[in-house]
Formats: sequence, structure tokens, C-alpha cells
Amino acid sequence: MKANLPARRARGRRAARTLAPLAPAALLFASTAACDSDTSSEGTDRGVHTLTPEPEESPSEAASPRTQESFAASVSAESERVRQEAAERLDEVEGRGNAVGDVSVNGLPLTASEEVRSALVRVTNPTDQAAFYAVKVEFVDAEDKVLDTVVVGVEEAPPDRTVTAQANSRKAAGVKTFPRVAQAERG
Repeated sequence: MKANLPARRARGRRAARTLAPLAPAALLFASTAACDSDTSSEGTDRGVHTLTPEPEESPSEAASPRTQESFAASVSAESERVRQEAAERLDEVEGRGNAVGDVSVNGLPLTASEEVRSALVRVTNPTDQAAFYAVKVEFVDAEDKVLDTVVVGVEEAPPDRTVTAQANSRKAAGVKTFPRVAQAERG
């Protein structure tokens, strides 16, 4: 009789391992059956009341007065205004400006299909007040020839923080270029 004891234990363990995954499934089935949900009901119990009233009419199907095109145009106009303000400030600057040490620039990766060459401009404002930054970025080739110059403006750069802007050049597209800071003015 003792000879069969290990075989019975092994069969008992195998049966327990086989039935163990079925126990949670049976429990889940029993709990959902106990809910007795009726899919044809309105979805709320009659004892539940909403605190906000139902809208009396649907929103109109008329087009919003602000379209994506008008939004993009306003963003583009604002960007151009900031760029022009930066260009005007840099016209008055002699030399490289008072903020060249606050600005760094890195070229962004280029794919073959892109029609622009981009540079990431990082501005760190070391002062204790927000400031406007005007930055002139030059795109130069391997022979140090300037292929394009782009002006970027950064409004209200927060104190003791670094903000980024992007300088884009169509003239430098398709050529291996290196961006560099030509001028930077804080004020």
C-alpha cells in the first residue's frame, strides 16, 4: 500500500495544477452571473440621479468661427512679428551682442526628403527677470562659407531657465551645414 502513496500524491499535485487556473475563471463567471445585468435597460438604476441637467439642445453643426487655417495664420503672423522685432534689435547691435554666452545652437538631424535645415537654439537667461532675446544663427558649410543667416526671437525667456527655439533655413537644405551663433542680444 505504501508503494502507491507517491504515485497518488503526484497525481493529486498534477490535478491541482491543472485545476488551479480554472478556479479564478469560475469565480469571475459566478460574480458576473450574480450581477444579472440586463443589456436592454437604459444603463442606470432608477435610484441614481445625475447632478447636472441634460443639455436641452445639441451643439450647432455650424463651423467654428476659428478654423485650423486661421489659427495657423495667426501663429505664423505672431512668429513673424517676433522675428521682425528680433531683427530690428540686432540691427542696432555692434559686434556679437551682450548675450552670446547665454545662447548655444546645435544642428538637428536631416533626412534626405527634408527641404529645410534646422538648428535648435537654446537660450539660458541668467538674470533675475524675464527677458527678450534676439539671436542671429548662421548656417556655414565645411569651408566656413555662410550659406544662410536666420534671425530668431525668444520672448519673455524666464529667469534662471533654458528655453528653446528653432532656426530653419531653406537655402542650406541639401548641404552639410553647421549652425553657429553670429549675434545674440538680451534686452
